[in-house]
Amino acid sequence: MWLIAGACLCAAELILPTTFIVFNMGIAAILVAGVSLMLPFPNLLIALWVVFSLSGVILSRRFLTSKPKARNIEDDSEGEALTAILPGKTGRVLYEGNSWQAKCVDESIQIAEKEAVYIVEKQGNTLIILPRNLLP
Repeated sequence: MWLIAGACLCAAELILPTTFIVFNMGIAAILVAGVSLMLPFPNLLIALWVVFSLSGVILSRRFLTSKPKARNIEDDSEGEALTAILPGKTGRVLYEGNSWQAKCVDESIQIAEKEAVYIVEKQGNTLIILPRNLLP
């Protein structure tokens, strides 16, 4: 029974993309099928299946997920303010042909609409900018 359940769960991963959760449950069921030949206690086998499943999910998350790579903004990246950016607030900037949320490095500076800006860095989906007229 454990072997059939494991095979079905592994096959279900092909149909339901669950990022290897169902697959890990299937592998755990196959492992429990091997243990069931030596230990015929159903409650113990269910507990082993839960432990094997959780261990498999935790290990696969640790080894299969990659950390997001920081995207470097080139030093001379320029954009244009689409909206006025008030001090300490966010606004919109045109960068690489797309509209991005942006805020100024110095939260005391106001950036006018259509003003040229330098992109200093990227934090998530927000660009950190500096007005072009502040740089030499």
